[in-house]
Amino acid sequence: MAEIYIPPVAFFFSVSVDGGEGNDSSFKEASGMEIEIDIEEINEGGNNNFKHRLPGRSKYRNLVLKRGLVKNNTSLHDWITKILLSEANLDEPVEKKKILVNLKYPDGDVVMSWSFENAFPVKWSISNFNSQENSLVIETLEFAYQKFQVENP
Repeated sequence: MAEIYIPPVAFFFSVSVDGGEGNDSSFKEASGMEIEIDIEEINEGGNNNFKHRLPGRSKYRNLVLKRGLVKNNTSLHDWITKILLSEANLDEPVEKKKILVNLKYPDGDVVMSWSFENAFPVKWSISNFNSQENSLVIETLEFAYQKFQVENP
């Protein structure tokens, strides 16, 4: 009998920054796992029927992670505030880290992993406060990175 493939669910995942766990690995949403290749169009003299379309450089969207606001200082929080809330002096190089997003089966086994190399924070935001709503405060963290790759377990 053929084995039945059941696609994994998108809500069971974990995040680690340089192998860290705990409060720094619990997120409600991860997005931006996207790669695109620029297309360069070249006109050929004397030929008006088409343009040559050639592949160019790869470009990536920023990785966006969302979670409930974490009050305690964590290593992730310290890294983000060091870069984003500093006096904007660039005397020292920006510390880059590896971020790993793991999609998991319900039993906890890893289905697939995405590795974001040389990542650094570029944006940090907090959801709006509204006295007429009963909702969690959501912290949004956005990271630029050099490249990402799929890592099969």
